[in-house]
Amino acid sequence: MGLVAHDHAACMASALAQAEKSCAENGLRMTPVRRRSLEILLESHVAMGAYDVLARLAAEGLGDKPPVAYRALSFLVENGFAHRIEKLNAFVACSHPGKSHEAVFLICRKCHKVGEADLPMPMIGDVGPDGFRVERMVIEAEGLCPDCQRTEAA
Repeated sequence: MGLVAHDHAACMASALAQAEKSCAENGLRMTPVRRRSLEILLESHVAMGAYDVLARLAAEGLGDKPPVAYRALSFLVENGFAHRIEKLNAFVACSHPGKSHEAVFLICRKCHKVGEADLPMPMIGDVGPDGFRVERMVIEAEGLCPDCQRTEAA
């Protein structure tokens, strides 16, 4: 999602390679269901619900019970390969897999494409006079992607 040309095939290949590398380095198992779930999320930058992922897995003979998708998605989120988008109750592949970062999401209100932005996170660490320590923060900003801006203006 953006004005710059995007090589989606390279994006997918890079994310899969980084996930495989991270699993190998950290002694994690990238099972066929986990890998396919990540591939499904990587196919587009649109957030997908767990049942959407499950339907794809079931159609491919990889399991048709909800725990199959939820376990795979939980693994992907816990290990930094995907994010849960609270507003949409859905999941999206991480654009920086394996790297520690705070998530800032740009969500198109029309087509539900999700972009992950690199913004400074000034609130991580000690915040406020009482010593409250922020450990994790997710920002979800809603608006219109460039494609939807064009169609809305037409």
